[in-house]
Amino acid sequence: MPTAILTGQQVPGSSIEGELRSLGFDVHLASGAADAETLLARVPGEERVAVVDARFVGHPHALRLGLTDPRFPLAAIPGAVTAQPAARQAMTRAMARENSAGGGTAVAVDSLADRITAALDADGAAVHRPELGSLVAAVPADPQARNEARQAVAAVDDEAVRLKSAVKARDGFVTTHLVSPYSRYIARWCARRGLTPNQVTTASLVTALIAAGCAATGTRGGFVAAGVLLIASFVLDCTDGQLARYSLQYSTLGAWLDATFDRAKEYAYYAGLALGAARGGDDVWALALGAMVLQTCRHVVDFSFNEANHDASANTSPTAALSDKLDSVGWTVWVRRMIVLPIGERWAMIAVLTALTTPRITFYALLIGCAFAATYTTAGRVLRSLTRKAVRTDRAAKALADLADSGPLAEAAARGLRPAARRLPGFTAPAVALLGGAAVVATAALTGFGGPWPLVAALVYVLTSALAVARPLKGALDWLVPPFFRAAEYLTVLFLAAKADVNGALPAAFGLVAAVAYHHYDTVYRIRGDAGAPPQWLVRTIGGHEGRTLVICVLAVLLTATQFKVALTVLAVAVALVVLAESIRFWVAAHKVGAPAVHDEGEPA
Repeated sequence: MPTAILTGQQVPGSSIEGELRSLGFDVHLASGAADAETLLARVPGEERVAVVDARFVGHPHALRLGLTDPRFPLAAIPGAVTAQPAARQAMTRAMARENSAGGGTAVAVDSLADRITAALDADGAAVHRPELGSLVAAVPADPQARNEARQAVAAVDDEAVRLKSAVKARDGFVTTHLVSPYSRYIARWCARRGLTPNQVTTASLVTALIAAGCAATGTRGGFVAAGVLLIASFVLDCTDGQLARYSLQYSTLGAWLDATFDRAKEYAYYAGLALGAARGGDDVWALALGAMVLQTCRHVVDFSFNEANHDASANTSPTAALSDKLDSVGWTVWVRRMIVLPIGERWAMIAVLTALTTPRITFYALLIGCAFAATYTTAGRVLRSLTRKAVRTDRAAKALADLADSGPLAEAAARGLRPAARRLPGFTAPAVALLGGAAVVATAALTGFGGPWPLVAALVYVLTSALAVARPLKGALDWLVPPFFRAAEYLTVLFLAAKADVNGALPAAFGLVAAVAYHHYDTVYRIRGDAGAPPQWLVRTIGGHEGRTLVICVLAVLLTATQFKVALTVLAVAVALVVLAESIRFWVAAHKVGAPAVHDEGEPA
């Protein structure tokens, strides 16, 4: 149980002790600063501890935001400061220094909690200060100020603020205006019944899988049911995050489940649509796989650009300035959010088209919409990158190298090419990645199945991939290297399976790309959580992007079309088993040791 240490002069009629107990704290009263230091030392090291001024006046939700959010080792609001186990030493040092400096005599007229926070700031500790908005959090110095603070507390509806803060500050039009107005109340209903965000996330996944099953029936009734259930799944998808924010139930495992289940739901639904179409005599597996490839590459563009620029210095450009100006014109904000086809708009479109049209029309609309969105966002990011004078950090270069997913072949060749790569122009990395990828994709698409040219192109691709990563990815457009690699690998599999022209090859290719894409998403989520990339043994075991591409091309040359289908199936199962086993092991272990929970609070893709 977490511990709260109340310090300072007790105020008759104060509710602070009861409010802390309602938040799950074991409350101890300190007679002075020295006593507070003693009580702090007695708290077990594996427990959260908070120091709170007994004169605190504020909303319970202000205390909840300041003292219970599991994402931050240190957090503070006026009159209260808290530390999780990882930051206990920092708080102990800060309190000891303040007590030594102040002699423990100023507690009645000065807030020890605020002095500890100031000392932590002076030490350079990262102290999180939540946005309180209209919520009150204060330590009044006299009865008049206390009365005014209490009046301010009474004037604000704490529950209304809590409900409002449960919704993302930045979201798509469909989510903001058609889902969140009521899903937040579903989140509150879940919280009051003790449901967890992970349970709601799982319910959303199950609902989407049932929707995919309905779509797979290939009947009009099944398609209508699938569309309705897909919308229901999205409502639950919004609810789980709102429940986490409403009740501050963040966790490493929850962040991973929320992110990975979103992809699993969408891509499983694509497969369901393709199966349903096949029952009606229409083979749309190539379209389903194309939609998954396009959507995954869109995400890689987002991830790579953000990792390349989130800690860059001089991170401004005329394009970014224009975007900021457009943000001041309300209608342009919503238009720009909608045309990128975020998850709410995308799922709504898929659900409506599924219910009213055919899987083929649904996939055509999805491909056209996502292609336009990808062109729009990527063009804007390229312009920003070319016009800004950003200096990329070593961390950004390491993140891009990890996202590249280079295997042993590319790594070995890169070591030999490193001296030559240092003398090449700055645009070399994305240029050779694009050219090598285009070569292998074009030969897979334009030559007959079983011919030698895809294999020749794959060997060239290995060399160009090595050259692209032979030096640190710190160039203006080097963030394009991972997306180019993803597109090359996925599209090569798609075209070779299509050229095989045998029943079952494209579904097998869909499974293989889904398994590899999961590995790439898992890499992203680890990097975003500051947990590092997947272990090198995993990347080497599954070959890296260039190794897998080469193996697929070798199999296409050596095997018959039917044998190639079987080989794709075996590879899909093998890759899925390896990456899923390692991913589950890592995230469950990270959850148990209390690793930071990084949840997406921005605009979803």
